[in-house]
Amino acid sequence: MLAGALAACLLLIFDATAQEATAPDAVVTAKDRGSDAGGVIELSWAAWELPADVARFEILRGTSPEGDFETVAELPGTDSGYVDETAVDGQDYYYIVAALIQTGGHPFVAPTAGPARSSAQWFNTSRLNQFIIGAVISLAIVAFIWAARSGRKLFVRKIAGLEAVDEAIGRATEMGRPILFIPGIQDMDNVETIAGLTILARVAHTVAEYETTLNVPVSRSLVMTTARESIREAYLAAGRPDGYSDDMVHYLTDEQFGYVAAVNGIMVRQKPATCFYMGAFYAESLIMAETGAEIGAIQIAGTAQPAQLPFFVAACDYTLIGEELFAASAYLSGEPRQLGSLKGQDVGKAMGMIAVAAGVLFLTLSSLLPGVDLFRRLADIVGGLFQVN
Repeated sequence: MLAGALAACLLLIFDATAQEATAPDAVVTAKDRGSDAGGVIELSWAAWELPADVARFEILRGTSPEGDFETVAELPGTDSGYVDETAVDGQDYYYIVAALIQTGGHPFVAPTAGPARSSAQWFNTSRLNQFIIGAVISLAIVAFIWAARSGRKLFVRKIAGLEAVDEAIGRATEMGRPILFIPGIQDMDNVETIAGLTILARVAHTVAEYETTLNVPVSRSLVMTTARESIREAYLAAGRPDGYSDDMVHYLTDEQFGYVAAVNGIMVRQKPATCFYMGAFYAESLIMAETGAEIGAIQIAGTAQPAQLPFFVAACDYTLIGEELFAASAYLSGEPRQLGSLKGQDVGKAMGMIAVAAGVLFLTLSSLLPGVDLFRRLADIVGGLFQVN
């Protein structure tokens, strides 16, 4: 009530003192902001010529041209527009913009703007570039999946760490010592854990064929359940369901360094011939990898944690770096959907690399030929194509 009364008094003052102060070119436009989810009205008074001593603008809003107006915002005197993000879709709004002078003279009041009504749109045209990129990548994925299913062999770059999986398992078999697999220390809501368990299924299939001992200590109960199911299916697919035992996967503790201490104890006592570290790792990475190196195990690690990669590279024989961990399932299985998805994503990366190279080239040419505006425009087009709004 008090705010409404003050706004009404302010309007009376404006009406009484601003008749001569209102310039004929004081035009305020109010319109719905397109390509959004609604609830937003944009105001602009960029063409309003005002003196240099404008202290601030006051924005008043009402639901009818004659009704009560209330102040919704105060802006610096240098602004030339306002975005009202409190509008209700379907409701007509009217706006009054008042320019207040630093010296306390008569305010300049623009004619009432409106009606303006906000609404939601089906499409955000400002993100058309992202739609085009997404459509191209999606079509590429579908095309590569179709090609893989039709029998066409898709090229996937060799990953040294995955090429050494069979060798590492064979080494453990020949030595008569177990294989230790650590699927990270995070739960099943972590994508690195999922990638690690996918590799575990492939390792378990080979272990079942070689009849080697597999030991998988975990730090999450849900990971334990998932790992057991993955290994059981792998043994069944290998034709050795009787070789599977739930004891292959066992829970230790959720506590980070308690888990590391228990794993190190297993390493020292059982002396596994091969250690796999596949998943999300943190401060424990070097502790486990160093212990594995001390007992002479061949070690294959993979993680997407940049801070832990140097430790794995230094202490392990093979390391899957970053995205190689996520590409491992497609690499090992050869399943058409996974291969098609992997190749389709490569198309998106290629598009990004080409855009970066083209942008650098056009900017370089524009700096070498300042009189030619074409290259600057081409650089802006390339940059706008991959701009995220």
